[in-house]
Amino acid sequence: MDNSKKIELMAPAGNFEALRAAIDNGADSIYFGIEQMNMRANSSRNFQLEELKQIADICHNEEVKAYMTLNTIVYDHDLKLVKSLVDEAKHAGIDAIIAMDQGVINYARKVGVSVHISTQLSITNVETLEFYAQFADVMVLARELSMRQIKHICSEIVRKDIRGPLGNLIKIEVFAHGALCMAVSGKCHMSLHTMNSSANRGACLQNCRRKYKVIDLEDGHEMVIDNEYIMSPKDLATIDFLNKLADTGIDIIKLEGRARSPEYVARVTKVYREALDSVFDNTFSQDKVGKWYERLETVYNRGFWGGYYLGKELLGEWTNKSGSSATETKVYLGKGIHYYPKAQIGHFKIDSQSLKEGDKILITGPNTGVVEATVGKIMVDDVFVEEAKKGDECTFHLDKKIRKSDKLFKIIPA
Repeated sequence: MDNSKKIELMAPAGNFEALRAAIDNGADSIYFGIEQMNMRANSSRNFQLEELKQIADICHNEEVKAYMTLNTIVYDHDLKLVKSLVDEAKHAGIDAIIAMDQGVINYARKVGVSVHISTQLSITNVETLEFYAQFADVMVLARELSMRQIKHICSEIVRKDIRGPLGNLIKIEVFAHGALCMAVSGKCHMSLHTMNSSANRGACLQNCRRKYKVIDLEDGHEMVIDNEYIMSPKDLATIDFLNKLADTGIDIIKLEGRARSPEYVARVTKVYREALDSVFDNTFSQDKVGKWYERLETVYNRGFWGGYYLGKELLGEWTNKSGSSATETKVYLGKGIHYYPKAQIGHFKIDSQSLKEGDKILITGPNTGVVEATVGKIMVDDVFVEEAKKGDECTFHLDKKIRKSDKLFKIIPA
């Protein structure tokens, strides 16, 4: 493979904690939603319009790109809002918008905002890609393609010299990790038909994640099935063949998870940062893959499979339980009071549970991002103690700065 070609690592951000976590753990770019016009409108906090400039400034100060998602179906009554969002994104200096509706794409071109074509448009061939190259510089390919198909598309971009509005060769982006929808490239209508809540308007109620049984309506006979979660796919993970995925000629890998926790963003981003770096310095190995998998399993997941990249033709691999299969979970302890930078000491108020030496902790905050550590000696009222209990104010060593009101959690086995 071409080791001189750097692959961009794009991480999700559903709030400022996750944004900071993505940057601190090696993301080259982040993507986020604003208010209701994105595919995670109901499932994550999302940012507000007035926060656009702050997002851009935080990212650009760290030499990280910021992409805004506007990837829902758009109706005429939405156009005023959509245009204002695109205008504000341009004014704030957002690097690009991710879109699937041709109205959004067309307006962005009119006002000179760079566009990334969303996976919802299901680009599966070079001719379709060449058509959208009139409007966009980056294409997120359909999730159902194999690595062989992706490699062909990447080769054809070079052979045919397909360029976007900025005059550069079209860049290819693919999903590398995170939740998968049972529908083609995420264009699901199940939530709309059963609960009148459209996934393609950012309001998916995820009824595919529930248990189901199959009944013959002719005679009422119930079919016996091994797994009642027949429409809930496992999460995508490409960590064990990331070297082969990189060799297809792609330019960007995307981590799914704007509705996930800041620690999810931190750990997954860090693992894929390490893995990408190892691909390009030729130290990628299956021994490392095993350790990376263990770390990925500590945060929210529904089990893992490799998607369609390896040529799988079946519908997918299904999870066998509701919710997460994470090996770790967190319990709330309290909040930060102060940080003493010279001594590297954090000061906290314990509101719940208790804290002991040797406990694994997690600290999150809008400006702090995610801090993970193992607690050393603890002091309460200037005296070393074995345990800080509910109601205590305690101090202990921390390498990284924390802020007032940052949340303190204890990490325990799930």
